Amino acid sequence: MSNLITLNNIRKIYKMGNEKIVALNDVSLSIDRKEFICLLGTSGSGKSTLLNMMAGLEKPTRGEIIIENHHIEKMNEKQLAQFRQLHIGFVFQSYNLISTLSALENVSLGLTFRGIPRKKRENIAKKMLESVGLGNRLNHKPSEMSGGQQQRVSIARAFVENPEIIFADEPTGNLDSKTTVEVMNLITGMAKKNEQTLIIVTHDPEISPYSDRIVHLRDGNIEKISKNKHKGEGNR
Repeated sequence: MSNLITLNNIRKIYKMGNEKIVALNDVSLSIDRKEFICLLGTSGSGKSTLLNMMAGLEKPTRGEIIIENHHIEKMNEKQLAQFRQLHIGFVFQSYNLISTLSALENVSLGLTFRGIPRKKRENIAKKMLESVGLGNRLNHKPSEMSGGQQQRVSIARAFVENPEIIFADEPTGNLDSKTTVEVMNLITGMAKKNEQTLIIVTHDPEISPYSDRIVHLRDGNIEKISKNKHKGEGNR
């Protein structure tokens, strides 16, 4: 596997009044293509901030973020939006679905910005929803679906444009244990099938067996990086 993402000496400081909070402290990390990475840590460890840096949602105070020779930290907002649209998919803990839109409309929305005709994008979205087991929920709005079903819509939306990288921020945080297993099997199975790079942020050690490597974060630092000897044990 070749290197896809490189972080060099990332530092992130937030200012709150006269106080400075160090969210990330000189973090360096390399991630290969097709690799599954778990960013594991408690609340305040810096894991979500690190994901936001890689996704271009926040700028580092200092350091380099390189994805496929693109310096993310140097891009403006317009460039970042275009880069994310072409290369990145997101799965969030709170699903982030548009409440007034149906499942089909939520998933097909991203395809609109690519200039794909309505009929074609609806067909693509329909097939994607069918692949996550929601073929009978195409016209349901988020309020008409369970948490697990909403997260499946979120997964379909993340994967519909076949991005190179999938970022999943606490994707099972609002789900029960049974649905957690179903959702994790779905995310990792689709990423493997599509040969995508998957980066999962979680505080739950039970999620880590799905990854190739576990990056343990504590107080804004990488405490250790461990190779996963038990990958696949989460697929039970």
